[in-house]
Amino acid sequence: MNNITLTIIKPDAVKDGHTGAILEQIEKAGFRIKALKMKHLSENEAGAFYAVHKERPFYGELVAYMSSGPVIPAVLEKVNAVAEFRNLIGATNPANAEEGTVRKRFGKSLQSNAIHGSDSDENANIEAHFFFSDSEIY
Repeated sequence: MNNITLTIIKPDAVKDGHTGAILEQIEKAGFRIKALKMKHLSENEAGAFYAVHKERPFYGELVAYMSSGPVIPAVLEKVNAVAEFRNLIGATNPANAEEGTVRKRFGKSLQSNAIHGSDSDENANIEAHFFFSDSEIY
């Protein structure tokens, strides 16, 4: 049975023109795009999305970064979507990511690592519905 994950192509990757290459890599890995949009998050929206990290020291910088320019959230579908996608994108720090992963190819730093991926099936559903209504997910 297929399940979903949420990804967000982050501001630097969008600004640097990597959107097409990242989406191509995602599709070539067998993911089906079920929803996709471009959005410029406000600080309040970015803060709400990353509220789970509110007590962490990097929260303020993360919110500022994620609201610094347009992002591209997408709902993706595949068998074992969350784990498969985390393998595709690589380690959070691009310096530690395996060759060929999205973060190794397009990430610049721990924060500017090109892409977000859900960390659990439960969070994937919550995150997908943060950006998309049921009628926007196909």
